[in-house]
Amino acid sequence: MSQESKIIKELRDRGYRITPQREIIINAISRSAKHMSAEEVYIEVKKITQALNLATVYRTLDMLWEEGLICRNDLGEGKIFYATHAHGPHLHLVCKNCSKIIQASPEILHPLDKILQEKYAFKADLDHLSIFGECTTCNEITADTSS
Repeated sequence: MSQESKIIKELRDRGYRITPQREIIINAISRSAKHMSAEEVYIEVKKITQALNLATVYRTLDMLWEEGLICRNDLGEGKIFYATHAHGPHLHLVCKNCSKIIQASPEILHPLDKILQEKYAFKADLDHLSIFGECTTCNEITADTSS
């Protein structure tokens, strides 16, 4: 079963009506090989239909995220990006200076997850997370100018 079929089936099982607009949005994000902003999803769906507006895209993406069917992530610059769970768990290391994004394995967060559960009885969602900081290049530039 395709990713979009799984999402549509899950929505139907939860009592949601699958409108043509929702289906087009789900197809656009499911078929993308990358994270997409709502604006990028809107550009894709406009290739198929003019009967959709940006507000509908935002509402649909928010509903899909609230239902746990897609992930959303702040990758900097004030934009939220969306992806299906088919992208798999991964960690984004985002340079706050040059906006470079480095993908890292979420396994490095397992010790943190264990501490959060044991000390705070809190189960964190660490499968799709962004951590902001400085990449090596920017860190070296900052170190050079502070000397």
